[in-house]
Amino acid sequence: MSTDPAPGPGAAVTVNGAARALLGAQPPLTALDWLRGQGLTGAKEGCAEGECGACAVLLAKPGIDAPTEWTAINACLVPAAALAGQEVVTAEGLGTPDALHPVQHEMAVRGGSQCGYCTPGFVCSMAAEYYRPGRASFDHHALSGNLCRCTGYRPIVDAAEALGAPAADDPLAVRTTTAPPPVPQHRVAGWVRPATLDEALSLLAEPGAVAVAGSTDLGVEANLRGSRPGLLVAIDRLDELRGLSVADGVVEIGSAVTLSEAERRLEGRIPLLDAVFPQFASRLIRNGATIGGNLGTGSPIGDLPPALLALDADLVMVGRDGERTVPLTDFFTGYRRSVRQPGELIARIRVPLPLATTTAFHKIAKRRFDDISSVAVAFALDIEAGTVRRAAIGLGGVAATPIRATAAERALVGRAWTPDGIAPAATALAEAGTPLDDHRASAAYRTAMLGQALPRLLAETTEGVRS
Repeated sequence: MSTDPAPGPGAAVTVNGAARALLGAQPPLTALDWLRGQGLTGAKEGCAEGECGACAVLLAKPGIDAPTEWTAINACLVPAAALAGQEVVTAEGLGTPDALHPVQHEMAVRGGSQCGYCTPGFVCSMAAEYYRPGRASFDHHALSGNLCRCTGYRPIVDAAEALGAPAADDPLAVRTTTAPPPVPQHRVAGWVRPATLDEALSLLAEPGAVAVAGSTDLGVEANLRGSRPGLLVAIDRLDELRGLSVADGVVEIGSAVTLSEAERRLEGRIPLLDAVFPQFASRLIRNGATIGGNLGTGSPIGDLPPALLALDADLVMVGRDGERTVPLTDFFTGYRRSVRQPGELIARIRVPLPLATTTAFHKIAKRRFDDISSVAVAFALDIEAGTVRRAAIGLGGVAATPIRATAAERALVGRAWTPDGIAPAATALAEAGTPLDDHRASAAYRTAMLGQALPRLLAETTEGVRS
């Protein structure tokens, strides 16, 4: 028997300060298409997969450094139903032609727009950074998910760097001083937001039910591949999945914590993850994508799994029968397959302490940022008195699943941290996995990159050191 919450009389979403009835918002309708259907056509669809930023809007989310933080998201990926009870600001809500917002003004006077197609998205991402609590300077990474096809980035960056602090009476700045309302339980055909984890697990036990958090993967599947799950169960605001703690020799991160939140809340406690976060997609994607979602998709080219494998992470799985702990090394069973049972969720990720003393993340891709890895290599080594005492190496992009390079690890332990000492391990690493030829890289290229990974790390860690 279904435990779906009963449908309400019609949910509302606050858009640009005014409540609007969220009617007809069942999947696969996206937030972008719903907003455009409301006549708010500033946001555009450029790619439908979260890579161009033309669809960016601002969402009021519970903050870390303020009660509310304006967060830029890709509206093309988020189901419209997810907006129920939330507050959204589009480019139209920031200012008008007669009263431009400071961000819009700087973009105009510094020549930051030509065709204008991408401009509303840039403006929303820029506004999220403009309102960032404690901002002393403009972080260029705030624009990393926005692409411009004609203006060129120099005038856009000039506009961003010209921004001062918001005025004391700026309504959007004032809004950050009070918490956003709690997101309500909500249901439409094909979509449900349960109030508790127990309700979510009951719903996920039904045939065709799929959990959704940031929708950065499911949104692409829906937009480009026509995926239509029978029921989407929203888990992104469940308190039981959003904790983060450091205690008793372990760091625990809730599966529904977004990457942006994890980066800030960890405050540098896990340096290897700090190396991953800036290279993971874009700020727009990281504002929605969750750690549990990145692992749960089972992709062999995700950036987090190699790092978490090198960190010896465990996953706490939760289902209707309770919890169980699975080492991440045992989680992936095949291409986009895992040991996760139907109706089961990743609840928490556990990283044991103490951490390795030498860590690094090498991402080989066609672009420096906002790209998918051809090869990803994560290292966690303990090196004492010039000898490797412990080694863990996680790999992505070289097999049907993310893997540990166990042969290379064994060849490295007990060896001198020198070119000759690491040579056998470098050879073993070059032979790891089963690289394939595809549109991102050839198998030979992937093998070559694996073979260079340890010598590169040695050079990075011994630069400037004299024997």
